[in-house]
Amino acid sequence: MSEEMFPEPGWLSEEVKTGTTIIAVTFDGGVVLGSDSRVSAGETVVNRVMNKLSLLHDKIYCALSGSAADAQTIAEIVNYQLDVHSIEVEDDPLVCSAATLVKNISYKYKEELSAHLIVAGWDRKEGGQVYATLNGLLTRQPFAIGGSGSFYIHGFVDAEYRKNMTKRECQEFVVNALSLAMGRDGSSGGVAYVVTIDQDGAEEKCVLGNELPKFFDQ
Repeated sequence: MSEEMFPEPGWLSEEVKTGTTIIAVTFDGGVVLGSDSRVSAGETVVNRVMNKLSLLHDKIYCALSGSAADAQTIAEIVNYQLDVHSIEVEDDPLVCSAATLVKNISYKYKEELSAHLIVAGWDRKEGGQVYATLNGLLTRQPFAIGGSGSFYIHGFVDAEYRKNMTKRECQEFVVNALSLAMGRDGSSGGVAYVVTIDQDGAEEKCVLGNELPKFFDQ
């Protein structure tokens, strides 16, 4: 995740960097989200322990990548709108509703904002769900990854993901993916934040750098 401001002229033609690693995966009964914690401005690390998993509602979270300010602003707006919506309908919002709100804001301000959010959670209608949103795109997937670190783990997640994993297997899968990405990507690092969501609620966990699994080249 980057805090860089866009240069004045010609910024649309420049590559937008999203220095981070985010992931969300469904399991049998819920979802697990994970992220690294490094925030950079250019070549400088400005925050080593930022939690990029933002609460949208009791059982709905989003994983943030792109500009830190832009992504946090979208999450705060959607959090407010979901609170109002839940009061109006006197029930918890659906995960798809949260993802649609994120998608609408991302599309409306696609020229001004630089942010990619993965929305995931559990609701009474569809159970555990993961949605990818980007510049107006909205697609439901069994898992989604994002940020610069995701380029290093596409093969891993494609090979290791299995349908109907248990909660523990899914948590291990997410932590392993984050550890591999953080080991390769210079813009990802710090600690791993993990949120597990099911019908009983959300459980947050922080895995310190020295507690992350080690692999062959580490």
